[in-house]
Amino acid sequence: MKRIYTRTGDRGLTAIHGGERVKKTDIRIEANGQLDELNVAIGLVRSFLPADCKWQTALKEIQLNMMSLMSLVATPSGRRCDNPNRLPDGLTEEIERLIDEVAGECGDAEYFILPGGTQAAACMHQARVTARRAERRLWELNEADPVPHEILTYINRLSDLFFIMARHEMTSAGIDEERWKAFTYKRRK
Repeated sequence: MKRIYTRTGDRGLTAIHGGERVKKTDIRIEANGQLDELNVAIGLVRSFLPADCKWQTALKEIQLNMMSLMSLVATPSGRRCDNPNRLPDGLTEEIERLIDEVAGECGDAEYFILPGGTQAAACMHQARVTARRAERRLWELNEADPVPHEILTYINRLSDLFFIMARHEMTSAGIDEERWKAFTYKRRK
């Protein structure tokens, strides 16, 4: 078996797609690390759902797309056309369709809620905030080197998806959400 360690990163550098070496503190590496954490959080969500849960297939597909997405983020914009990984067409629209489907089953969100409830709902909230953190790092990377808009939008929608999935999980479990305050901005017109 080949060794898992290479010792090439021991001096604080790592390779990105295309072979260039950058500091491990580079914003591209930070953004990809956040995306990796999001993928792990999605795996954790899946681990708390029954194998026959209707969301298992969609979440696995999201994880697979995350792998391609991370490869694209690891590639400087000038070299992305050489990256063989591609994201499927309609990626964001598919997430929006899923959000609408789930939201239709649990009603409108009118309050800020305390994350928690079931283990699955708490993990969904963890995935939500991890997506938000990844989105912030992607926007920071975008300031230094353009990130495809579809990636920025997709990660934003994933946080929305996990919010509504957590609400659905609570409704399905028959547990009342712990409310904090009403969304005042939704009442303004």
